Amino acid sequence: MFKPLFFFLTLFVTTLSVKAQYNGVGGWNVVTLNLPSTTEHRWGGYLEAQNRNYSVTNRFYYYEFKGGVSYALDKNNTALLGMGRYVTYNYQDIDDGPDFQEFRLWEQFASTQYLSRIKFEHRYRVEQRWFNTGYRNRFRYRLSANIPINKPKVEPGTLFGIVYDELFFNNKEPNFERNRVAALLGFQFNKAFSIQTGILNQFNNTNTADNRKYYFLLNAIYTIQRK
Repeated sequence: MFKPLFFFLTLFVTTLSVKAQYNGVGGWNVVTLNLPSTTEHRWGGYLEAQNRNYSVTNRFYYYEFKGGVSYALDKNNTALLGMGRYVTYNYQDIDDGPDFQEFRLWEQFASTQYLSRIKFEHRYRVEQRWFNTGYRNRFRYRLSANIPINKPKVEPGTLFGIVYDELFFNNKEPNFERNRVAALLGFQFNKAFSIQTGILNQFNNTNTADNRKYYFLLNAIYTIQRK
C-alpha cells in the first residue's frame, strides 16, 4: 500500500508545484460527501462544494454548493434529483460582488457497465437554470472510465485512473455550449475516503480568446458506509 501512496503523493506535490508556476492553469477544488444508492439501500444522496481559481492557488472567481437525492433502479442504473447555487465573480474585482448568480435544478440518470476491470459510466443530465439575468435549459452527457491500476478493483489501497469527457448543449443557438475533458489519478485510502487529482480542460463555444482553459483539479470524497 505504501509504495502506491508514496507515488501518488509525489505526483500530486510535483504537479502542483509545476502548474503553480504557470498562470494559464487554474485551480478546481471539490469536496464531496456521498451516501451511495444500492440495491440494498435504494435511497441515497450527496452534498458537494466547489471553488475555482483563475490561477492554481489564487485569483478566486467561482463557487458552488449543491446536493441531490438518488434512487437505485438496479445495480447498474441510478436516478437523481439535484439542486444547487452557483456564483461567478470577476477575479480582478471581487469586491464589486458577483457577476452571475444561478439557482439550478436538474434530473439525472447514470448507467454503469464493466469491460474487464474498467468501469464505464454514462451520465445524462437535464438542467433548469435560473440566473439573475434570465432562464436557460441545458443538457449534458458524460462518459467516464475508472481504471484500477494496482488491484483488480477499487478497494482500500488502490491506485486508480479516471478519464472522462462531458458535452454540454442548450436549446438556443449555438446549441453546443461546452466540452470538458479530464484525466485524473486517484487513491482509495480506506472504504470511506479517496482523493483524485489531475488535469481538466474546459472549452467554451464562444468567440473570445480565453474560451479554453486548463485546470489543476483536486477532489476529496468521503463516502458514508451503510450497514
